[in-house]
Amino acid sequence: MSASSIGVSPPRSGYGRGARVLSIGIATTGLVTFAYFALAAHALGDVEYKRIALVWSIMFVVASVIYRPIEQLLSRTIADGRARGHGGGHNLRVALLIQAAFALTFLAVALALRDLLQNDLFDGSAALYWVLVVGVLAYAASYFARGFLAGHQRFELYGLLVFLEAISRVCFALAVVVGVASGQSAVALGMAAAPLLSLLVVPWFFARREQHRPLDVSAVEKTGGGLTLRHGVPFAAAVFGVMVAEQTLLNAAVLTVEGTSADAALAGIVFSVLLIARAPLQLFQAVQGSLLPHLAGLHATASAADFRRAIRVTVLAIGAFALAVALGLFAVGPPVVGGLFDIDRDIGRGGLALVGLGMGFHLIAGTLNQAALARGQALGAALAWLSCAGAFVAWMLSPAIDDQLLRTEVGYCCATALLAVLLAGIYRAGDRATA
Repeated sequence: MSASSIGVSPPRSGYGRGARVLSIGIATTGLVTFAYFALAAHALGDVEYKRIALVWSIMFVVASVIYRPIEQLLSRTIADGRARGHGGGHNLRVALLIQAAFALTFLAVALALRDLLQNDLFDGSAALYWVLVVGVLAYAASYFARGFLAGHQRFELYGLLVFLEAISRVCFALAVVVGVASGQSAVALGMAAAPLLSLLVVPWFFARREQHRPLDVSAVEKTGGGLTLRHGVPFAAAVFGVMVAEQTLLNAAVLTVEGTSADAALAGIVFSVLLIARAPLQLFQAVQGSLLPHLAGLHATASAADFRRAIRVTVLAIGAFALAVALGLFAVGPPVVGGLFDIDRDIGRGGLALVGLGMGFHLIAGTLNQAALARGQALGAALAWLSCAGAFVAWMLSPAIDDQLLRTEVGYCCATALLAVLLAGIYRAGDRATA
């Protein structure tokens, strides 16, 4: 039953505007984050700066993997509920319970591994250990707020939240540079405080809250759409699997090369080359943030044609962008990449072009993944991601290509292409089910 059938007009999606707003916010946030590390490098010595970078890397990966599932769950469920015309108080309670479980699990693991983290990774710094623990726990609230704002399609507040987070963080590094504070602990403290300070945006939502009350309560009850643990936990677990697989595609090559290559610098070169994929993926979070609630609303209101149009337009735009990037990398990639990252070895133009194409397949897979989540096909999507991630790791550990950089480039392109094909099959199955 659609929202129109119960006398409620579905909220406007604002997909295009939301993507633009979030793109600006996240792009600006990226620049401010770069400034944070530039200031930190200026204020600290090489060893202290390395520790700051290590804390950030661990915090970013952990928070993305364990908290983005709830962001996606809230975004989808709230958008679906708004399209159907009912509220989401119960949805918030269930999502909050799942998010708390993720956070407490992390806390238990972090406490159990304190000796390893504090003494082996952070060279005995208790301050850095607690910054990591508090920061990851604080991001539980930040990602919850992101999903809440995205589901209500308040993308200007979403963008402001991530921007305020970056500004708050950079202030701590700036304080050390100008002499108001000193030491790596002061710089690191910004990573723990920033997600908490960013929550100052949330009250603005309630100051201008929109009301969407159903006109026919009994009809709304028949539509379902409410979030329960029975439905929420499998969805969150599936998205958790997707996040783990995505991080594997982006990081496994660096780890396998570091562990198997006699060339001490090769892992760094592999990391730098894969930044070609990382940077667009970071910006694509803006598209994902607005696409999922848009698609969830369309699915709830049985707007199949609009659903397919949103996917088609996004995929075509990504394809054109990726092709342009691949051609550019083939033409001028080796000197540009080598100059930017101070790489003093030959880099094949063909391999760089493959990474550009792989980035395109990765973005297309991300788009089709949002379609699967909106349609309730999260389990199938997770299996596709995990299968391709496992295949990529197996490829990187095989001796198929002696040159490990080329092995990475070929493997990443093929793994993401296979992923896009598998998710396209799930998408077509969803189309047939809704036909």
